[in-house]
Amino acid sequence: MHSVGRPSVRRLGVILMLVSAVCLQAMNAYAALDATGQREVQALLVFVGSSHCTFIRNGSSYSAVEAQAHLQSKLDYLVRKDLVNSAEEFIERAASQSNFSGKPYKVSCDGRERLSADWLTEELQHLRQGPP
Repeated sequence: MHSVGRPSVRRLGVILMLVSAVCLQAMNAYAALDATGQREVQALLVFVGSSHCTFIRNGSSYSAVEAQAHLQSKLDYLVRKDLVNSAEEFIERAASQSNFSGKPYKVSCDGRERLSADWLTEELQHLRQGPP
């Protein structure tokens, strides 16, 4: 029998689980993309999909539309796992390299090949500067 006023081990376990759940929710809210981050990432995805560039992933070439779809699926995963909270993190965690091989993603635009991370970071800077 339990003493009056002393919580049981079971009750303490339930309280600990509730406190943990509240803390996890707070951490998840922090890790989510805010409205600005969402706009920037969506603008980058549109930029990718509407470009005339070829995307090179693991040695194979893909169209801009295919690249956009691939990056969108990686973004969806990161959002579900609360692993992205800025456009920079989207570039770093989804658009820079293959999670499978570790090889960097590249783009070829007008015969000029470069790292996709550099290309997207440059576009993000343009987006933040606003219209000319």
